[in-house]
Amino acid sequence: MAQVSEIDNLDRRILSMLMLDATRAYTDIAKELQVSGGTVHVRMKKLEDLGVIKGSHLFINPNAVGYDICAFIGIYLEKGSAYQSAVTSMRQVPEIVEMHYTTGQWSMFAKIICRDTLHLREVLNEKIQAIEGVERTETFISLEESITRQVDIL
Repeated sequence: MAQVSEIDNLDRRILSMLMLDATRAYTDIAKELQVSGGTVHVRMKKLEDLGVIKGSHLFINPNAVGYDICAFIGIYLEKGSAYQSAVTSMRQVPEIVEMHYTTGQWSMFAKIICRDTLHLREVLNEKIQAIEGVERTETFISLEESITRQVDIL
């Protein structure tokens, strides 16, 4: 993992610009930052090698492709030792788009995307609650995503 000292202000500015628009050309970024396109390319390669950049992704609007329900699931495990096998099984549930191992009330906290409430019920009852080690779940349906962003690195 990268050390903070290995990342300078230029790296942070490049990353910040790409976090706003990952399709932006390196030459455009270089021009704005008054460096060469090669410098931006070399810096990006360094950041990938350091593990700062975990990849690039295309994000779709789930509603635009028929997925109208976003829900959060608090998952109680029968015992902590069930975590590894439970998370392995949950990786096979395509509706789970995020999963966190947490402290506090739940053992795990998941974000799922479903087509409708019938699909949500199916995912809960037939997929998540059927996983060995899952004791019970609590579901929270999102009415609106108000903020989505990455950490401000500048």
